[in-house]
Amino acid sequence: MFYSDKRFIYLLLIIMILMRLMSMSNIGWLVLLYTLPGVLLAISFHEFAHAYAATKLGDDTPENEGRLNLNPLSHIDPVGFVLLLFVGFGWGKPVQINPRNFDRKYSMLTGEAIVAAAGPIMNFILSIVLTIIYCAIFRFANSFVVTTIGDIIISMIQYAIIVNLGLGIFNLIPLPPLDGSKILMNFLPYNARQWFAEHEQLFYVAFLFIWIFQLSDYIVTPVLNFMYSGLIRIFGTLFGIL
Repeated sequence: MFYSDKRFIYLLLIIMILMRLMSMSNIGWLVLLYTLPGVLLAISFHEFAHAYAATKLGDDTPENEGRLNLNPLSHIDPVGFVLLLFVGFGWGKPVQINPRNFDRKYSMLTGEAIVAAAGPIMNFILSIVLTIIYCAIFRFANSFVVTTIGDIIISMIQYAIIVNLGLGIFNLIPLPPLDGSKILMNFLPYNARQWFAEHEQLFYVAFLFIWIFQLSDYIVTPVLNFMYSGLIRIFGTLFGIL
């Protein structure tokens, strides 16, 4: 991992959060409350998926460390959670695995890629399930939507779809420590993997630069908008609400 002065990094993160807090209106706080369930759901299922995939491959490390569950308290990293909630990008507590425990059905490198891919895939699956629920409510309980409680629930589901899509897409960026870097390593030739490993700290610097200055927005936001509108269009059409 990139071992820079963590105090400097945390200071930047605190500044980012304070800037967001200072710019938030009453509507912003309401959106924050609506987003909270989606953030808890996205992180819990994302990290559980990593743990489950590693366990199915033969590694009992996640189970021994109490990560094979959907309890948010088992998976939330305080700093990553606050950042995901306030800034839009964050992380859960990393699931520790030992690739040497994997069965030999796949290579250790492929096993690590499968475990890494499980998190974003779970977020995309959740997005699909939540979109189906969202469209089904409009189709079969339209009168409920216009009530205050119905409006709140629909808003929470909508934000949960967006959060899951965002977390899944963000983690597929092929830079360490994101899942995309481990997936990419499985497809690189040996010499490229060696070069990647030798320059890993530079990639961490690139990740921190992209993340802190929110340059990832230029990658994540267009893809998120495309996927979100696509899901609504597909299932909205299937349920006859479009």
